[in-house]
Amino acid sequence: MKNEPELVTVRILDKEYRIGCGEGEREALIASAYHLDARMREIYNSGKVVGMDRIAVMAALNIAHEFLQLRNEKETLTRKVNGELGRLHTKIEAAVDKAMS
Repeated sequence: MKNEPELVTVRILDKEYRIGCGEGEREALIASAYHLDARMREIYNSGKVVGMDRIAVMAALNIAHEFLQLRNEKETLTRKVNGELGRLHTKIEAAVDKAMS
């Protein structure tokens, strides 16, 4: 029998939403909703954007932009680390070869 998703109530800009989530995902869902609420409140309080739909879209765009920046930074760091590991591996092989001869 398949586990039913757990229903979690979150509050975003004073509106409640009941959202189903899988086992072990409750805390992440609550943290995500809290983050979204904070971002939407920043936009709402700025007074520059009017309307819940527009506020939600602006928050989503801001969060997506940050996500893409972090992903690009991670990929850059991964390439650097892999390159350094390759160089270290080559040095270790050379040292082992030298020690064996």
